[in-house]
Amino acid sequence: MNRDTIIHRLDPRTKIVLLIVYIVALFQAVSWWSYALVLAVTVLTMALGHISPKNIFKGLKPMLFIIVLTALLNIFYTQGTPIVEGWIVTWEGIGRSVQMILRIVLLIAGTFLLTYTTSPLALTDGLEKLMSPLKRIGVPVHEMTLMMSMALRFIPTLIEETDKIMSAQRARGADFETGSLINRAKALIPVLVPLFVSSFRRADDLAVAMECRCYHGGEGRTRMKQLHFTAADRIALLLGVLFLAGVIALKKFGV
Repeated sequence: MNRDTIIHRLDPRTKIVLLIVYIVALFQAVSWWSYALVLAVTVLTMALGHISPKNIFKGLKPMLFIIVLTALLNIFYTQGTPIVEGWIVTWEGIGRSVQMILRIVLLIAGTFLLTYTTSPLALTDGLEKLMSPLKRIGVPVHEMTLMMSMALRFIPTLIEETDKIMSAQRARGADFETGSLINRAKALIPVLVPLFVSSFRRADDLAVAMECRCYHGGEGRTRMKQLHFTAADRIALLLGVLFLAGVIALKKFGV
């Protein structure tokens, strides 16, 4: 979403690096204090980017099953002191479960902050710039980032196409919500076949359009918007390093 905030104005390369730092810090967090630090940084970033928590919760819905399953596995399979004598549920299991839920939620929130504050085009440009040294060893960096850009671009299109096909199949009497798991899987076949056909047709049309425009890869390619580091990017990177150092220090000293 296009907004004029300090988070949105950061260089996409800075945001990609900060996301990597954030993920490393999140997996280094082992104590409640370190999780509190990661949570505080996440909330502060959301506030600076004017991002509502409702948008984060919407992104969590597809992952709800994984979150619940992870919580249950940690509750019932973590050794420790039972809550009640004879129970398999332990205090350590509950604590571990809460930490794993926080880790998954914060991981999704961090990646969502990147995609919410950065356009797909800027994201792929930044990733291509960061990976440009790999060109010296023959890695097709431009082609890789182009594929990622097209994949991001066509995700909403495929979702819309899937919704249209499912609506058409429901109008013909198809039932996707009742019956056994196998029956529901079979009911999706009339959706998947036209979806794949439509996807291949779109891919072929895109290839023809690129050939008509004399596309020859990254050779001689220019950009309308050039990427530039600013003072805000340098400060953000410094704060990211301090944040990671703080989490590692809390882990090392057992705080």
